[in-house]
Amino acid sequence: MTSQRTRDRLISRLINLGINDERVLQVMRAVPRHCFLDEAMGTRSYEDTALPIGYGQTISQPIVVASMTQWLLADTQQQPMNKVLEIGTGSGYQTAILSLLVSSLYTVERIEPLMNKAQSILTQLELDNITFDVSDGHWGWPSMAPFDGIISAAAPEKLPEELISQLRTGGRLVMPIGEEEQLLYGFVKTSTGIKKTCLGEVLFVPMKQGIEA
Repeated sequence: MTSQRTRDRLISRLINLGINDERVLQVMRAVPRHCFLDEAMGTRSYEDTALPIGYGQTISQPIVVASMTQWLLADTQQQPMNKVLEIGTGSGYQTAILSLLVSSLYTVERIEPLMNKAQSILTQLELDNITFDVSDGHWGWPSMAPFDGIISAAAPEKLPEELISQLRTGGRLVMPIGEEEQLLYGFVKTSTGIKKTCLGEVLFVPMKQGIEA
């Protein structure tokens, strides 16, 4: 169930659902999603569904990963994505996708055991442009700002202003927002304010405060 044919079926589904950025499709075809899941979940690795990874967290649905990544990269001819912050390392799957598409990736995770596991897998995959930190996602990573892009795999109740402040002008932020009902939003920081785009309904884990060792 981890064969190239199985992966290609997933890519065909992503194309049918509107993913048309060849860079994103190529990377998602190449990244071994099964490596980020427990062996018991191996047969479901290339289904287009979110799956549990422990600690009350999930590996995101591939179409959501693809959609968020495609939106983040949509304006790279004008605004290159050289330096990106990921909020919520989780399994490390989205991290792997991003690391192959941007120059430098910074990723934060509030659950230390999840971070350690993801870091081990990403190291085995020889992805060496990633910097890790155990941190509350609401904080972002101020000492490494400004970022060209920020992507969040957890949903706060409202937009954290700290994250907007850590974007450079022209930078892009994509994240879910809401509690029981969530919407995915894309934000572009302009010289005069923030341009917001609604990208549809989603369901993510909540962005919690604090750190879990």
